[in-house]
Amino acid sequence: MKYSLKVVVAAAAVLCSAAVFAQKGETVKMVRIDPLTGLLGPVGVSQLKGYQFFAEKFSGAGNPAGVKFEVIGIDNKLSPTESLTALKAAIDQGVRYIIQGNGSSVALALSDAVSKHNERNPGKEVIFLNDSAVDPDLTNSKCSYWHFRFDADTSMKMEAMSSFMVDQKDVKKIYILGQNYSHGVQVARFAKETLGRKRPDIQIVGEDLHPLAQTRDFAPYIAKIKAAGADAVITGNWGSDLSLLIKAANENGYTGKFFTYYAGVTGTPSALGTNGAGRVFQVSYNHYNISGQMAKWMTEFNTKYNDDFYTGSTIRIFEVLGAAMAKAKSTDPVKVAAAMEGIKVKSFNGEVEMRKTDHQLQQPLYMTVWQKADAKFPYSPEKTGMTLAPVKEYPNYVSSTPTSCDMKRP
Repeated sequence: MKYSLKVVVAAAAVLCSAAVFAQKGETVKMVRIDPLTGLLGPVGVSQLKGYQFFAEKFSGAGNPAGVKFEVIGIDNKLSPTESLTALKAAIDQGVRYIIQGNGSSVALALSDAVSKHNERNPGKEVIFLNDSAVDPDLTNSKCSYWHFRFDADTSMKMEAMSSFMVDQKDVKKIYILGQNYSHGVQVARFAKETLGRKRPDIQIVGEDLHPLAQTRDFAPYIAKIKAAGADAVITGNWGSDLSLLIKAANENGYTGKFFTYYAGVTGTPSALGTNGAGRVFQVSYNHYNISGQMAKWMTEFNTKYNDDFYTGSTIRIFEVLGAAMAKAKSTDPVKVAAAMEGIKVKSFNGEVEMRKTDHQLQQPLYMTVWQKADAKFPYSPEKTGMTLAPVKEYPNYVSSTPTSCDMKRP
């Protein structure tokens, strides 16, 4: 509650500022619109800490434009309607950089609203920075010039996951379980499509969608999975919906494999415990055991907040914005958007590129497995004594997928 009050106060302070087009040495204000309360609130709160931590790291001399970044959060309660209200409040007070990620339904609403606002209000344009919403439509049929995605989309991750599953010969029967919104639907669609191409011998023995962030007992779903004879589950679940699913599997004796997108996110490592060792996998654009500067940042973040940093797209956003603002010699969103198209930056695990065609970041992907932390892979999320260890890396060109985006440029 105290943290929520601080967020509200900080939001009010930022939204009262009209400084938008910061020059070198001044401040670029950014608002992240995401859940900070409810079942999925812990994820949003952890990610907001990450933004504030890295805003400090990348400010001033930390970016080639020399600007200072400030990020505050507004709680949207995972509601598209609440998100649009927050967007209007931010725009009315002069904020021109909007961040969001949790929930593709929210991202689709924000992307559409930002596009319409920019068309109707020349001179007051806004850029939408998407850190986690992975519905492929956002960079395909519903792509927008003002939307930039820094996560890998559902199809990209499924390309990597299905390639990995080619060699998982013990996996013969799969159950697909997901949240009943755009992301869950897309995971099911691309799972069936890619496995049909790469592992036509695999049988899909069941498929279910459940309400987003409303299910507290997944035991009935685990019973269905076991009755179907599934030796593996594919799920795009995140937050409490994955933590409670894993908890139910452990409590009800399901010993099959889980192929996930978000096993490393707040709450899930604790739910996994040691029971998931060797049988829970995650596909992602980063992992807990990347060495070098990333390892130092993660240790520092954990010491400061007693929390784990996992949303690496936060770092990418600051890297790309800093480079684009230096290239544009401006923080005007119109000039920065143009500079971000096709830009390449060196990031924590190699070079990444913001593809001009659809504004989808091209980046490496990893398959990791839940196992005991050791000398080679020492980072232990939520102090479980376990970790997600990399078992396969897929470079940019392998994980990339084509786009049908027909972008309308201003």
